Amino acid sequence: MHRFRIANMNCGGCAKGVTAALRRADPLAQVDIALEPREAAVMSSLETVHLEQALRDAGWQVERIAA
Repeated sequence: MHRFRIANMNCGGCAKGVTAALRRADPLAQVDIALEPREAAVMSSLETVHLEQALRDAGWQVERIAA
């Protein structure tokens, strides 16, 4: 499980954008978004660094959350 805090994710539209960015990196990723703490939990076979970079490339302000 990969977990990220996304500072500039504020609404449902943002959540869709985050999900889309993650699924572009890994179409099979399972993404769970929590807007209030601004967090995304991702089940993916990709390494955390790749998912984090996909989010950054899409313009999201990302911070890894330790497992």
